[in-house]
Amino acid sequence: MLLAKFALLGNTKISNKIMKNRIANYVRAAYPGLFLVSAEEQRVEAELKSVTDSLNYDLYYWTPVAGLVNVTKSAVSNATDPLEALDAIAEMKEKGVFVLKDFHLYIDAANPNPVLVRKIKDLLVSAKATSKTIVLLGCRMLLPPELEREFTVLNFSLPGKEQLGTVLDGILDSAQRPPIEPEARAKVLESAKGMTTTEAENAMALSIIEGKAVLPDIISREKAQALKKGGILEVIEHHTDISSVGGMEVLKSWLLNRREAFTDEAKAYGLPAPKGLLILGIPGTGKSLTAKATASVFQLPLLRLDAGKLFGSLVGQSESNLRSAIATAEAIAPAVLWIDELEKGFAGSKSSGSSDGGTSARVFGSFLNWMQEKSSPVFVVATANDISQLPPELLRKGRFDEIFFVDLPSEKERQQIWNIQISKYGRKPGDFDIAQLAKMTDGLTGSEIEAVFVESLYAAFAGNREPGDLDIAGCLNEFTSLAETMSESIKALRSWAQGRARLATKPEAQPQGRKLATV
Repeated sequence: MLLAKFALLGNTKISNKIMKNRIANYVRAAYPGLFLVSAEEQRVEAELKSVTDSLNYDLYYWTPVAGLVNVTKSAVSNATDPLEALDAIAEMKEKGVFVLKDFHLYIDAANPNPVLVRKIKDLLVSAKATSKTIVLLGCRMLLPPELEREFTVLNFSLPGKEQLGTVLDGILDSAQRPPIEPEARAKVLESAKGMTTTEAENAMALSIIEGKAVLPDIISREKAQALKKGGILEVIEHHTDISSVGGMEVLKSWLLNRREAFTDEAKAYGLPAPKGLLILGIPGTGKSLTAKATASVFQLPLLRLDAGKLFGSLVGQSESNLRSAIATAEAIAPAVLWIDELEKGFAGSKSSGSSDGGTSARVFGSFLNWMQEKSSPVFVVATANDISQLPPELLRKGRFDEIFFVDLPSEKERQQIWNIQISKYGRKPGDFDIAQLAKMTDGLTGSEIEAVFVESLYAAFAGNREPGDLDIAGCLNEFTSLAETMSESIKALRSWAQGRARLATKPEAQPQGRKLATV
């Protein structure tokens, strides 16, 4: 296949020039140990082959299947045992780069082999004096504490448009298809961002089989499928625009003022890319819907990060999961990254020192640092219901551009919500007394209004008629709202938001609270 050719020939077109230069400088400086983190073995092989050719070094690979092999020559040692492999490398007199594939699995931080760890440390000492560089290659960084300071870790970023363009050209050439038009090419490469070169190659080949051409829609579908495998990050396909959100005029105006923020014109004007938005509020008031609408406003892909799935059972796995998710989001950028119910994902960060050995605190700290320092155009939309579970350092300026509080909808907003929900289910708002319905549903959230209307649809369907105001009134008589069952929590949330968060709705439009008194 195409990537195998790159690995064999060391094609520099697929190389990241910056990464290549860094590796070359480390080898020339006689760094004895490097850990290259990447899920793309063939792409890394191409990089290393290019580096060793330019430095006139030999390149060796070791696997527990093939033993130690010189890439340009033949097998050097049949040692498939890791201890024997290290002995074979130590006995060699030639300078070179020795790549140990999947070797990190033998020195797993959870249960490292002490003899193997000592053997590696001794080998690194001798390698420094004999111009050898030992390279560990794996999809995630796993090292015991004894070796963490012995290896320099390099994380390979996912391929950019230049590398993906090389893959596309190779696929078209293999399929004997002519080059595609520049505009269509740009759309194909944009849809492939965030994929590995192997995934992109497979998706492009599949597109030719299914669609007789390389089509962005098929590639986007395969990318969404590839991201779902990890379970942490996924592409959300949606058809939600800003008009689907009832009320929240201040929040919607804030978003619309930034709808061109990720364009080339904004960059030329000198505008910094917006960082993100934190939406706090009562459950069911449309926070998640607003996150989806944000992607439509910016006309960017929507990624959802499941913060709860970041945490793994293995030592270092949680931190590795976060790095991988961030790297994927930055590769797809510009994009909107949606983190729903943020407080649940990082709820343990306050007390993780006693509950999980500090894992939650480290992951949360890494996330905060990325939010503060990120330069990639990834707009983060985080939602939260329980502000008391969020550490205060998350809420300070610099992490998010703005923090909005979403209260229960006002009467005017409830009218908008009724119009949206009635139209959503194929009925005409003019057939209902919207003003009266808005008054009757004081204290209800947007999701509760939808639930009431859906219940009235069931009642009308059972009676073999179209729904009307009486059906809705009947459902309301048996409905208990969140404002009644969680009045204390909502009062506390409102109290916290005063002076700390910006209201998503103009103050004069806030609900008077027939069922729930304001504080």
